[in-house]
Parts: sequence; structure tokens; C-alpha cells
Amino acid sequence: MKGRKDYYKTLGVARHATEKDIKQAYRHLARKYHPDLNPGSKTSEDHFKEIQEAYDVLSDTKKRQFYDQAGFYSEQAPPSTSDFGGGAQGFDFSGFNFESSGGSSFRDIFSEMFHPNQGETAEPARGQDRHYHIKLPFMDAVQGKEAKITINRKEACSECRGTGQVHVHSSQNCGVCAGTGKSRRAKGVLQFSATCQACGGTGKGSVVTCSRCSGQGSFQHTETITVRIPAGVKDGGRVRVPRKGDDGTLGGPPGELFLEIEVEPHPIFRREGDDLLCTVPITITEAALGAKIEVPTVEGKSLLKIPPGTQGGQKFRLRGKGIPSVHGGGSGDLIVEILLYMPRIADERSKEILREFSRLNAFNPRSDMGLS
Repeated sequence: MKGRKDYYKTLGVARHATEKDIKQAYRHLARKYHPDLNPGSKTSEDHFKEIQEAYDVLSDTKKRQFYDQAGFYSEQAPPSTSDFGGGAQGFDFSGFNFESSGGSSFRDIFSEMFHPNQGETAEPARGQDRHYHIKLPFMDAVQGKEAKITINRKEACSECRGTGQVHVHSSQNCGVCAGTGKSRRAKGVLQFSATCQACGGTGKGSVVTCSRCSGQGSFQHTETITVRIPAGVKDGGRVRVPRKGDDGTLGGPPGELFLEIEVEPHPIFRREGDDLLCTVPITITEAALGAKIEVPTVEGKSLLKIPPGTQGGQKFRLRGKGIPSVHGGGSGDLIVEILLYMPRIADERSKEILREFSRLNAFNPRSDMGLS
């Protein structure tokens, strides 16, 4: 197409450049050719306008897609019919990708054309969430605790309020809109007038990169905070810490901090939901005659009654001795599985006692299985 403006060439970036590449190139060129830094230079002023125009299109996903696919390239003259292979009153829409892979439809783009200020007026924006991995000992996760952690988060620049740009007040007319406070745009055969973003519609001064944060809008901030880990938190669970994510822009609220919990294993206890499981060994005598034994719980030792004739693998439940529910509503149970401890028989007297016991209590446990 004749007279086509190559916005990529204007900014000195490749056609496949990322948003970050485009933003960095714009900042560099804007500082170099800004009218306030080159007073009286018509060349710098014209070049600054070209940079602004290129960045306005390429920094906006929808506008960039429209530019790449439909070829809108000039604010002075709409594309001709011949540029697009025919079509009355403008160009032929056939072959245009009306629905992008990112979900932006032509209806969205056309709506933006009729509402040019939509999406351009700076609005307070919420900050990004942050995620932090924390490893907890088993008992700390069961009982809960307060933990001090050091986090890194973005703190909004107080000078530009997180936007990366500040408005420079000046008696000189804005170099972009020539003091009108409006910027004119062409979208094919359609012409639009919008509030000039360089001067905020005042017609005076301009918007420049914030010198305090170098246009980044924020600073990395290291902070040590105390957080409460609730009792009963699970391995893989998350704890939300309000307003400890990145700062928002223009006074928008901060994001949230999410603690990703990893719970270390315990040498005795195993967890199933809110229940705790453990295995406790007992002697043959205790199993045969019954006994009262001490078993571990999360609150210390507790007595468990072993009835006579208890078998290996048998389980006993201690109500409410498990893990507190992180959502409230009581605690789970402690389930104790019995392990029969078989002593090593070394002396003949012990062997004789066992043989006598077997004769007096004749019982073959394999008979029920048809194995004897």
C-alpha cells in the first residue's frame, strides 16, 4: 500500500516484538525526542508525534491486531478500496479474522472505534497476587502457629502512583495535540476525536516517564510479616493473607498473598482427612489378657484400654483426639492400630511354658480357612 506507515520501523522493533519490547523502545525514543527536551525543534516534535502514534497502536492488543490484519496505518487518509482488494465505501471485510485466538471479536474492536475513550482513561487497578511457599513441621500444621516470613512485593511509586508516567505542567502547548486537548484518529473511513492522553485533555504540558521509578511504576520491597497459620492446615493447602500482594495503581487495592503449605511427615502419625492414624505395639500377654496402655496423641499421652483377646491389626478409635478442622466444627479422631510384638524365645523354660499354653488352649486359627 502506498504511503503506509510502518509502526514497527518507527519504534525500531520487529513485527513479532513482545509488549515489553515495544514499551521499552517507546520509552527510550520518547525521552530522546520529547518536545520539552528539544525546545524549538520541529523535527523532534514531528518524530515524537510519530512515536506516540506508533505506540498508541502497537501497545494495544486489539489495535495492533487490527493494524496487522486490516492495514489501518494513517491518521490523515483512510485506506483506499484498492489497498484491500475491492469493496465499496472502504474495504472488503472478507478474509479478515473476526474472532482472534485470544477471544477478541470484531464487535469488540468496532465498539472501541465508536467509543475511543473506552479503555484509555486511567482507572485504579488492583495489584497482582503473590505466592509464597512455606514448609511446616507436622505438629505446627496440626496445632497452628504464628510464623514470621520475609516476602518480596511490589510497592507502588508514590510519584506516579504506580503508572510509570507523570504529567508535566507547562505553559507550552502539548506537543501531541497542539494545545487542543484532543487527539484525532482515523479508523478506515471513520474519524474520531479522543481526549489527548499526553496532556490529559488540558492542552498544556505533557505526560513523561516518571523519573523516580524510571517508568517501572513500582519498586521491589522486602518486608517481614507475622502470619497466623490456622490449626489443621493440610499439605498442599493455601493460607490467604489479605493486602500483602503487589500494590495497585492509582490507589487501587493491593493484591493478596497466598501461602502454599508443605507439611513435613511425622515419624509416628499419618493423616487421613481430619483423622490421625498411628500403630502401637503390644505384647502377647497384653493382647491375651487385656491391659491399659499409653498411646501418643497431639495433646500428649492418653490411656487406651486393650480388651482381652485383642488381635494384631485390630483398630481402636479415640474420639476427638485427631486434627482440628481448619473450617471449624470440632476435631477428627485418633485411630490406633495394634501391632503384636513377638519376643525372641531363647531359653528352654519359656519354650516349655508356650507349649503348655498351646496344649491348654487348643486352637488352630487356620482351620477356618480350610488349611488344616
